[in-house]
Amino acid sequence: MNFAKSLMLGGAALLVATAGAQAADLPLKAKAVEYVKVCSLYGAGFYYIPGTDTCIKLGGYVRGEVAVNASGMTGTPAWNGAAGYNTRLQNDAIFRSRADLNIDTRTATEYGVVRTYFDSVFTWTSGSDTTANGSVGVYFAFIQFAGFTFGKAVSQFDTPWSGSPGNITSNLIGGYDDSTGINQVAYTAQFGNGVTASVSLEDPSSYNQGGLYNVSAIAAQTFNASATPTLGVNNSAVAYMGGVPGVNSYGGVQIPDIVGQVRVDQAWGLFQVSAAAHQIRASYYTSSSTGSASETLGHPDDKWGYAVQAALSLKNLPTGAGDSLNLSATYADGASRYVIGGTSPNNFAMYGSSGLAYQSVALGFSGDGVFGNSTDIQKSSVWGVRGAFNHNWNPNWSTSVFGSYTNFSWSGGAKDLICGRVPGVTLAANVTYTGVCDPSFNIAQIGTVTRWTPVKNLTFSGEVIYTFLDQKSTGTITPGAVSNAKPAVAYELKDQGTWTGAFRVQRTF
Repeated sequence: MNFAKSLMLGGAALLVATAGAQAADLPLKAKAVEYVKVCSLYGAGFYYIPGTDTCIKLGGYVRGEVAVNASGMTGTPAWNGAAGYNTRLQNDAIFRSRADLNIDTRTATEYGVVRTYFDSVFTWTSGSDTTANGSVGVYFAFIQFAGFTFGKAVSQFDTPWSGSPGNITSNLIGGYDDSTGINQVAYTAQFGNGVTASVSLEDPSSYNQGGLYNVSAIAAQTFNASATPTLGVNNSAVAYMGGVPGVNSYGGVQIPDIVGQVRVDQAWGLFQVSAAAHQIRASYYTSSSTGSASETLGHPDDKWGYAVQAALSLKNLPTGAGDSLNLSATYADGASRYVIGGTSPNNFAMYGSSGLAYQSVALGFSGDGVFGNSTDIQKSSVWGVRGAFNHNWNPNWSTSVFGSYTNFSWSGGAKDLICGRVPGVTLAANVTYTGVCDPSFNIAQIGTVTRWTPVKNLTFSGEVIYTFLDQKSTGTITPGAVSNAKPAVAYELKDQGTWTGAFRVQRTF
């Protein structure tokens, strides 16, 4: 019996020891996986970055589009380049594919929300006059903290709809358009009930310098001018048919544009007033023999330009749920890109038929100012109005009707420089005029777009726009040389109009 007890106790001890050894070999319990959690603080689409208190949202779109009778990029009117020249060098259709990716992060702090935003586009364009094949662009890249904005963001001068009050393309001039953002340092104060005020310093070098032309920058003959507006031989500073009156002679940026805005944004709509101060700073005068600029020759004194804008948006109109009316009016003195901005050019040249000459042409060029050797800067003035009525037929169909009118004029001193009525000023051109030189012009635009959204975030859009260039010079012009296969013969100066169509498919995510 003693032997049996010993055997049983030994067996039990062995069993316990074996079980303990096996338990020691088992892996420890794994930590719980940190699944991505929804962040409901900032609206739909935000999630917490695992392991942090920062919320992130990814978005963007993929787009395919084609434009007919356009120049530059899809939807740009045929108002210059090969399309404006109306020769067989024009591509009748321009195709574009684009992918957009944006990243929005937000973190709640004791100072308020810290936000970063990045938006980049990848584009492939074929058939364009000026842009071809692939490109990568940064639309926005900014940080917001305690009311401040640092980086590439929408200008504080701009409206929420920017250059598209109802149109799908960025070619409706008559107001400001920086849909791709502008480098700035800004501060926005919130007063409650949708009332805000902003002030900013913004870099004008990329988008808001409209051209400061030295009409003497290319060596030519000296015009022995009279005081009459009638033109003779070789007395126009229009250096090129479809060009500009001289060489762009802006100096480096010394003072950024100073911009301010006051906005009321409520359920009924939006009202906004904004203003900008813009320094006009030239480089140097040029040599009459070589046309080259030199600091030894001096420079004109700096001048200041400015722009002001008033904008109104009315929402939920009696015409239908979600209908809206967006309107803006802008005036600029020596700050032309605040009215003729976006993807529009500074110079316009549109050709057509004529009963008086080989063909007809409408010419116009914009800029902030002009000067000649030993003269002061002469500024431009420009004003524009634009707007759109947007109507929803039902949840799947909508239509917008939009339009704009832009009036561009040069001061009397600027006209004398451009048209060669300043004695002793060496001009940049070899052009023969017969008639009256007046480089001022107007541009009117009207169009409509209809959108079909068969499923959420997938939209098919068809747009058509008519652009009319009303130029003020009369008579004929004979250039020394013309590009795009045009002969150097006499052309009648005559107003021109053109139609442009665009079709777009876009999937937003």
